[in-house]
Amino acid sequence: MSWPWIVLLAIGIGVVVAAEWPRFERFAGADARRLRDREKRKAKLTVISTNDDDEFARSVHADLEALPTTEERETPR
Repeated sequence: MSWPWIVLLAIGIGVVVAAEWPRFERFAGADARRLRDREKRKAKLTVISTNDDDEFARSVHADLEALPTTEERETPR
């Protein structure tokens, strides 16, 4: 192999490494461990559903009914 081919090979390897660097950084970079720990914490979370929606709706409706209102007058054209 002559030296121009070695230089082209090195440039090609450099281009591939530069193109794939963000993907590599995501798996092995400084933030990777923090992101993995966050994913583990998120996996442990659970969604709790309640059936108090009707009670909440009644409460909101009662609050809206209790608000003071003003009667709008129609303006003559």
